[in-house]
Amino acid sequence: MSTGQLTGQTAGPRMPSPPSGTAARPARRPLSRRTRRAGAFYLFAGPWVLGFLALTAYPLGYALWLSFTNSDGLSDNSRFVGLDNYREVFSDPDTVASLARTGLFTAITVPLTILAGLLLAVLVNQPIRARGLFRTLLYLPAVVPPVGAALTFKMIFDRDSGAANGALDVLGISGVTWLVDPYARWVLITLTLWGAGNAMIISLAGLQDIPKELHEAARVDGASAWQSFTRITLPLLSPVLFFQVITGIIATLQSFAPLMIALDPTPAGVGSVPESNYFFMISVFAQYFANGRYGYASAMLWVLFAIIVAVTILLFKLSKSAVFYSVEPEQAKKKPRTIGGA
Repeated sequence: MSTGQLTGQTAGPRMPSPPSGTAARPARRPLSRRTRRAGAFYLFAGPWVLGFLALTAYPLGYALWLSFTNSDGLSDNSRFVGLDNYREVFSDPDTVASLARTGLFTAITVPLTILAGLLLAVLVNQPIRARGLFRTLLYLPAVVPPVGAALTFKMIFDRDSGAANGALDVLGISGVTWLVDPYARWVLITLTLWGAGNAMIISLAGLQDIPKELHEAARVDGASAWQSFTRITLPLLSPVLFFQVITGIIATLQSFAPLMIALDPTPAGVGSVPESNYFFMISVFAQYFANGRYGYASAMLWVLFAIIVAVTILLFKLSKSAVFYSVEPEQAKKKPRTIGGA
């Protein structure tokens, strides 16, 4: 009789013993929740990070390096020239003149566009019939791509077959060569105002966010419509208008529309752009593709970037006394106090 039988124990299945010379592997610990969340974050953010590095960071760095060279974009014999390109930007009379024309155009069109958008927003915010139809029709020009809008205006103001000269002929007035100086600047301003639908939509959203109770209280107190508009609407709408000023200046300083409504919108046809519309970005385009001066053109773009940053910072500094926020930015950053909380 075996020992197991004597003790009343039944021998169970024998577990295989690990091979000699090897230790048993410890059980794999599951990943923590924090590690899984971090892995998911990098998995989803990875494509964007790679795209940013390849399509934004590298081109910016390469353009910055080009601005310190005399590269022509084709040959490999470019050399480092230091700050010579930047000195030339501020000493070249043609470049300075194009920058001045761009600044003047910005100072004219940005306020006019914002004012036109605000007036249209006030009109279509009134309780009138077919209000939705009017909003759609006024916004449609802003949906047209810039190239399509420029080509449309080029056809309208064509000297021989344009609709503008056709209307003048009906009135007995001789045709005008619109696309050359001194009329080309006004054609470009008209093209800019034609797309005021974007400003209208933004201002309309701001108007609808203003509580109606404030206007009703002002009306009860005897305030006129003009007083209600200047004392209530404009102060509460000032953040929206300030946003339009910032974005409008940035977009207009980079305006490329004059080349698209030129007679020949190609590198060889840069000279067809009228002098009044020969803006800074047109000069950059000419230096890149017509003159092959990649280093100098890159320096021009970095100068424009510095100007945009400086103007934006200055406007934010000046806006502290002109822009009214219902919630101060400093207070919005603070954690809201809760009942029973510290």
